Amino acid sequence: MSIDEYVVSKLKQLCEKNHMTRYRIAQITGLSQTTVAHILLGKSMPTLATLSILCDAFGISLMQFFSDDEDAMGGLSDQQRKLLQVWEEFTPDKRKMLLKFIDSIR
Repeated sequence: MSIDEYVVSKLKQLCEKNHMTRYRIAQITGLSQTTVAHILLGKSMPTLATLSILCDAFGISLMQFFSDDEDAMGGLSDQQRKLLQVWEEFTPDKRKMLLKFIDSIR
């Protein structure tokens, strides 16, 4: 699989996993719907900066995006792993609420 195919495939998986439409991704990232559509259709490849923005929208790092390992969190404590597992189950809206809560108690 080429890197282009991998990027498109991984982004589609993330969309499905997070129940996110192209429209929702565009809203969250500030990218145009056309840009998001072209990337997901493989008509254009995102720059590293754009890919980073997309990863942020899915709540993952670039390292996690390119990792074949489901547990791309080596070296974390059990508590940190549990927190990240719960995070993965949250919708993007719930993730935003959690981040606001965390900011409020810091």
